[in-house]
Amino acid sequence: MGRVAVLGAGSWGTALAMVLADNGHTVSLWGRREEQVQEINEENRNEKYLPGVILPKNIIATVKLDECVKEADTIVLVTPTKAMRDVLEKLKGTLAHPVTIVHASKGIEPGTYKRISEIIEEELPTSLLEAVVVLSGPSHAEEVSLRQPTTVTVSSEKIETAEKVQDLFINQNFRVYTNPDVIGVELGGALKNIIALGAGLSDGLGYGDNAKAALITRGLAEIARLGTHMGANPLTFSGLTGIGDLIVTCTSVHSRNWRAGNMLGKGMALEEVLENMGMVVEGVRTTQAAYELSKREKVEMPITQVLYDVLFNHKGAKQAVDELMQRSRTHEVEDVSSLKS
Repeated sequence: MGRVAVLGAGSWGTALAMVLADNGHTVSLWGRREEQVQEINEENRNEKYLPGVILPKNIIATVKLDECVKEADTIVLVTPTKAMRDVLEKLKGTLAHPVTIVHASKGIEPGTYKRISEIIEEELPTSLLEAVVVLSGPSHAEEVSLRQPTTVTVSSEKIETAEKVQDLFINQNFRVYTNPDVIGVELGGALKNIIALGAGLSDGLGYGDNAKAALITRGLAEIARLGTHMGANPLTFSGLTGIGDLIVTCTSVHSRNWRAGNMLGKGMALEEVLENMGMVVEGVRTTQAAYELSKREKVEMPITQVLYDVLFNHKGAKQAVDELMQRSRTHEVEDVSSLKS
């Protein structure tokens, strides 16, 4: 068994550390707060993020990044998109040997519109980077930490590397598939957070299952439209990192993005929602990035447009949803035919 470093001791990073530890790996988990690290090492708990869960004893936490990565040949990166470059800059000054980076974060960087794998390749020199692998799929940390059945996808430009990471994580509770479509896997995982905000917004307004089903379905079309335009395989969006992740994020109270949208639908201001959440809501930044990217690429994304107006232009939630319903008529199958061209 190898030594794996996990950077990010939030709920998802800790849950993935548990999967690796269950598979017999020695896991070094990097956190920023001394009291959190002490709780993990002395009590085998991370109560703020995974209350009531007992962590395996072969997870060793540390606040020292150099100590965390010094013997690892695989680093699992689980940090918010907005902190990604800062963490990679620290990592670049710390690493002394080449590693495989597995990133399990979901977002697009505003301004540059880069996917996380592109940010990693931009920030780390080739002398330190053996390969980049994306891990994504319908996987709430709360359920993974309870060892409930979960399936995810890993993707890399090198299939051999994806298969090595598949072997690293797969067990009886955590099934891992491979997919060569890095662009589709990353964009599916990032863009579904936008639609989850919309689903929460709809629920917060008191609309029913019909409205949410429409948002999810039309949201998938929107994700696939931008994704294929950017070079993704359209079939990816019918898989785990497309419709699978979309369903779980739009329908579960575990979803931060659904909860944030729900609060917005009930009339709370964005600043109040983010303060109330106390954790990063990736869908907010991703909405901004996807909206700007869709304008640049001239790709129609009406749900993203409406949510951008709610988040950044102070449009009322009900007015936004009403505008979606009042759009000019069109054919549903136009989306399908456009993906084939």
